[in-house]
Amino acid sequence: MRRRPARLRPARFRPPAAGAGGAGGGGGAAMVFYFTSGAVPAVYTIYMGKDKYENEDLIKYGWPEDIWFHVDKLSSAHVYLRLHKGQTVEDIPKEVLIDCAHLVKANSIQGCKMNNVNVVYTPWTNLKKTADMDVGQIGFHRQKDVKMLTVEKKVNEILNRLEKTKVERFPDLAAEKEARDREERNEKKAQIQEMKRKEKEEMKKKKELEELRSYSSLMKAENMSSNQDGNDSDDFM
Repeated sequence: MRRRPARLRPARFRPPAAGAGGAGGGGGAAMVFYFTSGAVPAVYTIYMGKDKYENEDLIKYGWPEDIWFHVDKLSSAHVYLRLHKGQTVEDIPKEVLIDCAHLVKANSIQGCKMNNVNVVYTPWTNLKKTADMDVGQIGFHRQKDVKMLTVEKKVNEILNRLEKTKVERFPDLAAEKEARDREERNEKKAQIQEMKRKEKEEMKKKKELEELRSYSSLMKAENMSSNQDGNDSDDFM
């Protein structure tokens, strides 16, 4: 019996399923394959787990910047694209989408042999996991946020280019996620502090302006009173 290559042991995807939560790999180091898409000047990172058990950790410890890819209605690897900060799924360059679609198709036991393969993709935040789901199985929170593109046929040039950038790592996904979230919290804290500083400065300027106006009004009233006293004195004379 022919032994199946490790990286081609994909998770089963059954769209759409209900629920949230699910099992994970406990936050330890998982085998993850990283690729670099240089299809456009702005370089992007693409990654996927070795098998369905690594997929559990990727689902659990994904980032809000991650976009998930899977062959529609077939078994395949779970492929993720990490966007640049501030980007959304609408900002993904077409060339990068094509890279991700070819990679996920190539890592589908059935899909890699077929033409006109549909690939679905959606933000990681839209992935939905329940305790009753199989390992690696997911659903979606919002079906309308799931997009699709079609890979007509395999393009070896794309796959060869990506394969040359392949790096195997054993990252602590939980620690990386916590570091990312901590940085985001610190940035938000700094933004709030800066906003409060500006508000305090504005209040100070407003108070100084009000005091200046009050002082000007008082001086004007005193001047008018002095002029009136002078006129009364003239009349008396």
